[in-house]
Amino acid sequence: MAFKNSIPNIFTSLNLLCGCFAIVSATNDNAMWTAYFVGIAAIFDFLDGMVARALKVESPIGKDLDSLADMVSFGVVPGLIMFKLIGISLFTYGLQADISGNTRAIFNLLPYLSFLITIFAAIRLARFNVLSSESSGFTGMPTPAMAIFIASLPLIIENQDISNEFLMESVFLSPFFPIATTIFISYLMVSKIDMFSLKFKTLGWTGNKMRYVFLILALALIIPFKFLGIMFTMVLYILLSIINNRIKLTE
Repeated sequence: MAFKNSIPNIFTSLNLLCGCFAIVSATNDNAMWTAYFVGIAAIFDFLDGMVARALKVESPIGKDLDSLADMVSFGVVPGLIMFKLIGISLFTYGLQADISGNTRAIFNLLPYLSFLITIFAAIRLARFNVLSSESSGFTGMPTPAMAIFIASLPLIIENQDISNEFLMESVFLSPFFPIATTIFISYLMVSKIDMFSLKFKTLGWTGNKMRYVFLILALALIIPFKFLGIMFTMVLYILLSIINNRIKLTE
């Protein structure tokens, strides 16, 4: 019986372990493995809750452990990824613009703005722990979705998923894109926007329409667009959540 109670915590611990591996990969400038570890951590994060519900062994300790693991995998890691992205883009922009003096000193501080993501992820997770109303959905963007979105960005750049050179340089390689993304993502995590959960209580169509629509459209985006499709999928998740809220208001 004791081992049965520990099974969900094993998955949670594997989530945390992947977060630790992702930090090591990020500090070694290995964007590919950083993103993979974030993705694997998200799978373990999904499994721990599903297993806990299936075995009926949900507990306050498991809930707190889950949030602590998420803080590393989906709080610290995306902040570190964005720190790297902002730093690289500012360095490239600075070389092109021949920036020096006080302006360069300010530029050197801007990458630290990325840790707004880590701070707001902590607020998001703390709020989740005290809001029992989030059982069927989320208030604000969940941290795993945010982390997957951010982890996809360096993969898009490294794999040149955007063939248009102008679009790549003017958007993804521009310092304005990661900085604006940092601010917007941080806002989304603590916003009052209701977002649907991907947790299936049953496999029936009734009550799961939006989940099935999202999964089908996600596959339709990821298969042709690859890593760029992952980014599109997270945008789709936000848009479908807003649409789902409008539908609920009219019912």
